[in-house]
Amino acid sequence: WTLTIVTSTTLKFCREICIHVFADNNTFVIIQSQINTNGFLSVEEPQVESEYLGKMPASFRMIAVFLGDLDNSDGVGKVYYRQDSRPSMLLRTTDHINQAFPQDDEIKPTHALIITWENVAAHGVPGRGDGLDRKVRTTLIAWETNSGRRGVWVYEIGTSPIFYSIIPGQVTNLSPEEGMAGGQMESVPEFPPRNTGEQQEIEFPPYEHEEEEETPEQELPPTVHPVQYQPRYPVVPEPPQPSYSEPPQPSYSEMWFVFFLAVFAYNSETCASNRQKCSSFADCKDYTNGYCCQCRPGFYGNGKDCVAEGKPQRMNGKVNGRVFVGNTPSPLELSNNDLHSYVVANDGRAYVAISTIPAGLGPSLQPLSSLGGVIGWAFALEQPGYENGFSIIGGVFSRQAEVTFLPGNERLTIKQEFKGIDEHDHLVVSTELEGRLPEVPRGSTVQIDPYKEIYQYVITSSSNRDYTVSLPDGSVQTKAYQWRQTITYQSCPNDEEVRAVQSTQQLSVDQIFVMYDSGNQLIRYAMSNKIGSIHSGPPEQNPCFTGRHGCDTNAACRPGEGVQFTCECSTGFTGDGRQCYDIDECREMPEICGSHALCNNQPGTFRCECVDGFQFASDGKTCVEVDRPIDHCQRGTNNCDIPERARCSYTGASAYICSCLSGFVGDGYTCRDIEECEQGRCHRDAVCYNSQGSFTCQCRPGFHGDGFQCTPEHEKTQCERDRESIQVSSNTGSFSFFRPRPAVSQYGPTCDQHGAYEPTQCHGSIGQCWCVDGNGQEIPNTRTGPGQRPLFIPPPIGPTTRPDVSPVAPGTHLLFAQSGKIEQIPLDGYSMNKGEAKALLHLPDRVAIAVAYDCVEKTVYWTDITGPSISKASLEGGDTISLVTTDLESPEGLAIDHLARLMFWTDSMKDRIEVAKLDGSQRRVLFDTDLVNPRPIVADPSYGRLYWADWNRDGPKIEMSNMDGTDRTVLVKDDLGLPNGLTYDPESQQLCWADAGTRKVQCMDPNSRNRRTIVEGIQYPFAIVSHGRNLYYTDWRREAVVAVDRTTDRETDEFLPQKRSRVYGIATTPTQCPQAYNYCSNNGGCSHLCLPRRGGFTCRCPDVVDGSCVERKL
Repeated sequence: WTLTIVTSTTLKFCREICIHVFADNNTFVIIQSQINTNGFLSVEEPQVESEYLGKMPASFRMIAVFLGDLDNSDGVGKVYYRQDSRPSMLLRTTDHINQAFPQDDEIKPTHALIITWENVAAHGVPGRGDGLDRKVRTTLIAWETNSGRRGVWVYEIGTSPIFYSIIPGQVTNLSPEEGMAGGQMESVPEFPPRNTGEQQEIEFPPYEHEEEEETPEQELPPTVHPVQYQPRYPVVPEPPQPSYSEPPQPSYSEMWFVFFLAVFAYNSETCASNRQKCSSFADCKDYTNGYCCQCRPGFYGNGKDCVAEGKPQRMNGKVNGRVFVGNTPSPLELSNNDLHSYVVANDGRAYVAISTIPAGLGPSLQPLSSLGGVIGWAFALEQPGYENGFSIIGGVFSRQAEVTFLPGNERLTIKQEFKGIDEHDHLVVSTELEGRLPEVPRGSTVQIDPYKEIYQYVITSSSNRDYTVSLPDGSVQTKAYQWRQTITYQSCPNDEEVRAVQSTQQLSVDQIFVMYDSGNQLIRYAMSNKIGSIHSGPPEQNPCFTGRHGCDTNAACRPGEGVQFTCECSTGFTGDGRQCYDIDECREMPEICGSHALCNNQPGTFRCECVDGFQFASDGKTCVEVDRPIDHCQRGTNNCDIPERARCSYTGASAYICSCLSGFVGDGYTCRDIEECEQGRCHRDAVCYNSQGSFTCQCRPGFHGDGFQCTPEHEKTQCERDRESIQVSSNTGSFSFFRPRPAVSQYGPTCDQHGAYEPTQCHGSIGQCWCVDGNGQEIPNTRTGPGQRPLFIPPPIGPTTRPDVSPVAPGTHLLFAQSGKIEQIPLDGYSMNKGEAKALLHLPDRVAIAVAYDCVEKTVYWTDITGPSISKASLEGGDTISLVTTDLESPEGLAIDHLARLMFWTDSMKDRIEVAKLDGSQRRVLFDTDLVNPRPIVADPSYGRLYWADWNRDGPKIEMSNMDGTDRTVLVKDDLGLPNGLTYDPESQQLCWADAGTRKVQCMDPNSRNRRTIVEGIQYPFAIVSHGRNLYYTDWRREAVVAVDRTTDRETDEFLPQKRSRVYGIATTPTQCPQAYNYCSNNGGCSHLCLPRRGGFTCRCPDVVDGSCVERKL
């Protein structure tokens, strides 16, 4: 905010002498000496001169009404100004300010701006011909003061960074040394002139930083007295404060006002090109100087945000800040704490809750119900002829409040940014707290008395508020605080139809409830709010104005005569008003959005979105085709190298980029083969063979593997040795390795794929089967007769099933997360068995994001952003177990390596990727650089690879690395928008992702980098998982799980959960683990972390080590 002193000439200065003092975050204005009767000081844009010259009082706000039109165009008048940081000048200004504001902390100014002039006349005054009229005399009105010093007037121009709260000094009585007997005025000293021959000019020394001038300063002359404004409450002396260390607090004046400052954001454009800026429930109207948005009947707001009359309103946001409690020297930190609010608009009742408030802060926040007070004001129950805040200013505004607690003078600053209504019809707000609170002991309760606030547009004074603290010992304390707030918002200056808004309104707040829930670490506020007249009179009896009407929460109350009224369902709902039900406009009116558009139903409303390739026209309703430029890559009209060596990437606007394929190097226009075999790509026990653009690896004799991983022939298990001995003996010296067969009446054990004894063994010659233990020994009483097989039931292991854990039946399932639970959908082949879908885990008050599955222990893992935490639960029953609960902010991606028994996760707030054992121990940060919004992450245990995506809007990308953090590489960076979902199919070796920005599902071979699009035109995918030929992804907007067939490149099925809300992570539960091996299957002999990589592994230490850890690379 910049203070502007306005004249009709190009110069905008204070008249005579004005000192602007800039100190800390505050700006003070000291007006001292003579003021010509033509000046004024304004805090808002004035009207054109013809509207106010000679027509006082003016309609806009000003401090001093001494308006005129000064002129220095004749060359006689002179204006001078300088910036001054000399200690003597700063000391003098400090004395003036501290004397005017004795209750504030002492300021420390850094520099001052001084302006003065001489011989300046009023514009258009006719001369007498003798030239004497050009020597202008000014009127002295110096008998009063607001600083305690005659003729000196001091004003504080707000608090940084807002600068629009103008507060006068608080000392209206002269100090004893300033009083003069008989009311005689002291003489006015003048600045020393210098003789220029014809004129005398005031000479100011040049501005210098190095040293203070030695010349003595002259006394500044007194000033005229502008319109004086006195505080409306007594000045409270500040008691002595205990000594403790905390950050310095800015100095505040004890003046309680709310300023509503309209920031004119509209321009001179018309509705033709700006209609989409209006709410979908508003009309755009052109005026002489521009356009304005106006809510339609049945809705209210400022035109850019409109909500249905009577409809409940919800608000979500985050709370941050640093708050000191009592005399504690260290603050308590608030970091992205959730704030949720719900308002029953038709009775003015508001509810606010803030989560994860520590016990050291929660009780002391109880008196601060005003945190949610602005929400109550915005949707207060309107009395006849009055409007609440949202009706006047809409949902986009800023609020700064300053709270002073008495008698200790603790101060707290609240800054809130209301960002309008999001796609879910929720008002979005961010809140910052900074300062100190008086301590309320734990276990205490707080009762806040009803209070009233007077709102004046543009200026509103606020009230003192009393509250009572009931201590655990039964004693009661009564305390109070003073409240000052400032609200800025956007307004439309073009509206020629003046709205009949009452200039002064009173907000009445009662039925105030506050509580700190220590068990759940929640602070709760509730209050009833009414907006009406400041004048006392008989209360309204009509139930619509008292809130006691019994209408549905989604209905508006319509008053009639006396106490008569009717209930009318809000727009978008149907019913008799006592009971209202949502209208599904998309189902009842399928064509409501028109052609090339999709309709999304929401409670009380719906939204239209253009399909891919179309965009809204200027009317904001019709979808028109996007004028697409030429894609030279698709047409084949590019000059890249041949497709076997180079890739052409379309970048939009007929532009493209040429880049060499993997295995080639060059500028994309000319590419040559890379000799990979010289780079040691294969395993040390393998031979490398180079080819054009690629290479192959082959294990040496005596080793087996794919060439990237070669291992010696493993030692045979007991089962394999037993089977081999039988085979050798049965062949009597002519044993065949190709078709071994036991002899008749001779038994040979059956081994599984890992060489272990199969649980059920059979002897074909005698027709009997039996069960064996892990050592191959027969379990008594399990042998069956010919033609029968024993039913092998392993003994139960672990705790029994809890009510909130539903065991999964045999077969593959889909698991997906919703707010408060994880659900399962059985798969019948590739089809979703929707009728058998049910909740697997109930997680009250939690928001599970990522879901992963361990096929070895049949356990589901998930991340929770409300804790935040990483937890697990067995599908076979048992308790949920929290694994990681510290040093997390927003864990949004999770991957499991079932071979190395590791888990990997991303944190989009800390911008890093971490690894730990599956029990949460031995944590280590893999990456914490070049990450902005990492979300999905998947693992390829067979090759020791990690893949992850970063949806950074300025540079989205998909990366890969080894699990030990080596060989980090960017796989994809072109044609990405918001890559939310990522999955890897080990069978086809395809990496697939779902992009909410490009609205595509695409797949790529990470080795060849060949990329293809599976489906396009999807809506808002969040997560994706592969299963055979199918991909399954969750979609925020459809609130569904969608199946995609990769072989036909089309969507085949959709599952809509019974509870419609956002769906998050998704995973599968295969019936058995995929056949794979990596070097860390038995922890590789490492002391702590064994991290696989392609062709080997690395022993790593966790970030917190115990001194016994050894790192090595094999």
